Amino acid sequence: MIKWGIIGCGRIAHRFMQGLHNVPDTMLAASWSRRAETVNTFIEQYGGKACTSVEELLASDIDAVYIATLPDSHSQYCIAALKAGKHVLCEKPAGINLNDLDQILEVAKTTGLLFMEGMKPPFFPLYRRLKEYLLTDPIGEIGYVRAGSAVADCPPGHPNYSLDLVGGSIMGIGIYEAYLAIEWLGTTKQVQTLGRFGETGIDMFAIFQSEHEKGYAQLYCGFDLHGKGDALICGTLGHITIHKNWWNPAKATISYLDGRTIELDEPFTSGGLNYETRHFCELINSSKTESPIISHEMSRQMIAMLDSARAGIGLKFKGE
Repeated sequence: MIKWGIIGCGRIAHRFMQGLHNVPDTMLAASWSRRAETVNTFIEQYGGKACTSVEELLASDIDAVYIATLPDSHSQYCIAALKAGKHVLCEKPAGINLNDLDQILEVAKTTGLLFMEGMKPPFFPLYRRLKEYLLTDPIGEIGYVRAGSAVADCPPGHPNYSLDLVGGSIMGIGIYEAYLAIEWLGTTKQVQTLGRFGETGIDMFAIFQSEHEKGYAQLYCGFDLHGKGDALICGTLGHITIHKNWWNPAKATISYLDGRTIELDEPFTSGGLNYETRHFCELINSSKTESPIISHEMSRQMIAMLDSARAGIGLKFKGE
């Protein structure tokens, strides 16, 4: 039985619990949030102990911590949890920048505990089936990725609009696109960015194109336009469309140069976070300190790509 503690009891924590209920041999043991009222509501719904401080939570009888706070505090809580002897699954982006992430990884290495950044797409049934299918019916050498999402329905006052809380479309949405580009095209060589700022100082819309060791990517993210949310992956023998929303993938179409079309349909259950959580628990039970899928190096490459994208439009956060 893996006993979980949760730091932060907002929307994503509720989705995590939706998934945890479908991961065997797990339980929620303790929760804490910067807002006491959200903790009380949370434990009324899911059980476990309501802690009055993060120190109380980390001293409790838990094996792993899910960090579901806003990005401004991710590294702080990751490091505290690791030093307290707890395995850590942290929402993306795990660090504000590469230096921030490297501090987490150094503590993880020193403590010998499991640390993984939450990046859900590769664990979905559709994504796994797609990768498996391509092993026997490939689309050739892949050289181009196009992906993005823009959501125009964030209400006023949402944390996404807060510069102090490390908001903005690049950090909130662009990290998914960074993952997809790196996953299919390899290490980033250079990034070019255009972006538009909002009244609060965060990027409301950004376009970044990147060169990788195997090809090129064109990516977009935003909070004031309504984007499609699909992804295109192009190879020499065909292309893949992962239909919207590609980061919660359920359907994909593979179109081949010879005229064939393959449709993949793999619905997901329990909100989708159950798949990455199950993977994380399997790593704990196997005494692993790093995921082979969302490795520490993958996390480093993703945040480094976002660092370059932000630098291109001059977006800086507190302390940078």
